[in-house]
Amino acid sequence: MVKIKSLDSESLKLLLSINDIIQIVENVYKSKACNSTMTWPTIFYEFQKGKADMDIKSGYIQNENIFGHKTASWFQENEVNGLPTLNGLITIYNAKNGIPIGITGAEYITGIRTGASSAVTIKHLANKTSEDLLIIGSGNQALFQIASAVTVLPNLKNIRVYSRNIEKTKLLTSNLKKNLKENFNIFIDDIEIINVINLRENVESSDVIITITPSKEPLIKKEWIKKGTHISCVGADMPDKQEIDPQILKIAKVYVDDLEHCIKSGEIEKAIKKGTITAKNIYGTVGEVIIDNIRGRTSQDDITVVDLTGMALLDIGTAYHALKLANQNNIGTTINI
Repeated sequence: MVKIKSLDSESLKLLLSINDIIQIVENVYKSKACNSTMTWPTIFYEFQKGKADMDIKSGYIQNENIFGHKTASWFQENEVNGLPTLNGLITIYNAKNGIPIGITGAEYITGIRTGASSAVTIKHLANKTSEDLLIIGSGNQALFQIASAVTVLPNLKNIRVYSRNIEKTKLLTSNLKKNLKENFNIFIDDIEIINVINLRENVESSDVIITITPSKEPLIKKEWIKKGTHISCVGADMPDKQEIDPQILKIAKVYVDDLEHCIKSGEIEKAIKKGTITAKNIYGTVGEVIIDNIRGRTSQDDITVVDLTGMALLDIGTAYHALKLANQNNIGTTINI
């Protein structure tokens, strides 16, 4: 019989802070760049095309002596029935003996580590003087993205939010300051919140852009992008998704979290298939920038784009961190298996 810790969303909210997860994500990226991690092939299945799917992502973090997997599902019609659309579990194992360490809910960890992923790219690739942040998308991930971004943008003056769902955008922006304070203890009283109607005008005036939509067609055109812009592409995490004009990739310094996954199911997928760019156009991974193996931004005029498909390693690292804190603070439920 083995005793393992189980953590639900409420326990995870108590244990995890934005600053800590940004550091965890950065460490995982560095470990990957130093070849001390392993990511195994993703299993993906659609129960109903475009409406219900699941995926299993797994990996191994050598310096922590852990491996694990995340099984996640998305069922669009759950919202109509009052059920969460995103569900899943993360299971962590000891890599020395294969014994399970613990299990956590996947939804909150996915949200906070995805926000932290963008923040790490902004920290290392955006202009330090950036004042205008544009979020494209108003779904569940938007709040995590904003909370993480403001943590690494000390000169931020404006947060702009755009989505094609006008009502959801209004709801997000009207409650943003309150939700950041209550959920993350983040105060942005001096930052202006702008509900965007004209996307082009706001792209043209933004220093940092984060895209978090399920779009399969480009939302941002090449001619809208000003010099010095940084774009973190988060939404295109499955084949055929696309949020930015592929021509942007030709004029930008392009980076990825994981090259193999991004070529198969990231923002760069279609651009490579159509020959707009090749793999040689990719400067390298975020982790390589962090450890100075490759160069990041070298000029205030550089346009930088990061394709983030999401890695199980980030879920595993975050879940393991939460489980360690839970044991230290006697939080969560211990179960026998």
